Amino acid sequence: MITTKSKLSLAVAIAAVAIGTALPSFVATAHGDDPGASVKAVFAGKLPNVPGKSVSAVVVNYAPGGKSPKHHHAGSVLAYVLSGEIRSENSATGPVKVYKAGETFFEPPGSEHDVSENASTTEPASLLAIFIADDNAQLTTMDK
Repeated sequence: MITTKSKLSLAVAIAAVAIGTALPSFVATAHGDDPGASVKAVFAGKLPNVPGKSVSAVVVNYAPGGKSPKHHHAGSVLAYVLSGEIRSENSATGPVKVYKAGETFFEPPGSEHDVSENASTTEPASLLAIFIADDNAQLTTMDK
């Protein structure tokens, strides 16, 4: 059953990807020096109706078996799985869960992203992460 929340999540993801294809982008290693994950910025802009806040979107690609170390994000994050299966655990939303293509998960402000990885050792996986955070915030910070 497709819920209103799912439809909204899908619409946001499609819009961000569509907008992002027309923007210059960069590819960086995700979350440190892990060659199993890469990040591509697809959109960034200030929210005109919310002074001091911006929306940013990135696509995270995980190689088979790829993962990111424990980290946290600025602001709120909505993630939409584009392909494959992503294993994720967040300190505020409960135990580890596998999310399949077409599913979403949310990371509230101040939470820790304890697990973020490709659930498969043979197939790649990707997700679109949409951030709402303070203007010029560092979106991802590695935990020590």
